[in-house]
Amino acid sequence: MAESFAEIGRIEAIDQLYRLSAYSPVPGLCYTSQKGGKVITASRMYLEGIDFNLVYFPLKHLGYKSVVGVVGELYAALAHPKLLSVVVGVSAKLDFPQIKELWMGITVAAKEHGFEAVALDLQPSNNGLYLSLSATGECSQLTDKRRLAAHSKDLICVSGSLGAAFLGLQVLERGLKEFQDKGAQPDMSQYKMLVGDYLRPELDASVVSRLEEEEIYPSYAYFVTRGLSDALKRLSRDSGLGAKVYADKIPFEGNSFQLGKELDMDPVSAAMNGGDDCRLLLVVPILHLEKFRREFQTFDIIGHLAQPEVGTVLVTPEGVEFPVRAQGWPETEDNK
Repeated sequence: MAESFAEIGRIEAIDQLYRLSAYSPVPGLCYTSQKGGKVITASRMYLEGIDFNLVYFPLKHLGYKSVVGVVGELYAALAHPKLLSVVVGVSAKLDFPQIKELWMGITVAAKEHGFEAVALDLQPSNNGLYLSLSATGECSQLTDKRRLAAHSKDLICVSGSLGAAFLGLQVLERGLKEFQDKGAQPDMSQYKMLVGDYLRPELDASVVSRLEEEEIYPSYAYFVTRGLSDALKRLSRDSGLGAKVYADKIPFEGNSFQLGKELDMDPVSAAMNGGDDCRLLLVVPILHLEKFRREFQTFDIIGHLAQPEVGTVLVTPEGVEFPVRAQGWPETEDNK
């Protein structure tokens, strides 16, 4: 019989979860920065029913994904992860062994990405499971100083396929509906890569160190979790420059277009407007083109910066330019 939180108690539950990991309990998170180093913080909250559905989301994967979802913001700031604080809101429907699974996913990802310490707290929740994470990292003084101003023609690069996570979610939702309607377990093996991109996204934990070793310092970097369009709009806003992205350069998982036909959904639209991709977008100086191509082969060059009057545009294979729109951004003269 599964242990309940009423039997274990909050403090003992936290102690047991720590004993399952390589981390030790800490009263608070702090560390001494290098002289002049920049301390970076990032936070994220995941809510059941909004950000995930426990019917098809394994708790271990959820824990892992929640860490990736916050550490990516540190990497976008060219920061090395240091400290992670986690608060888990636990509803009455979850027992302690399930929270163990969640915690294992969190600590596996935390170790993989080099966090030195992890603080954990458990709180009651009346509205399902929630996770609140806050991550702290450090960007070295040298790295921060060597980031150059962006220029037209600088390269826009992404760390992997786009739209896959959104399409993977559609596969899971379709499978859930089939199960509810027919009672049969759906076969999703054909799209396991897409489903995996949604359930357990991965980031290269060495990316910041490798950029520093190769002395390639992106002028801008963003963590793409709300679609490529949102990241491009932020880039244009922050740089004061235009941006051109080419539709035929955007990387996709192999079965994206086949699934798109089944769902009557354009994978390009999924890449531009979908979410949860957990990719890095870097703006790399054009003078580093050859070195970047050679040393960062998992990245794809999908476009370049342009003069401000160009705006933020998606270029079709036929050469037609469409203004980029993104949810949450106001309509302007550039994107009407």
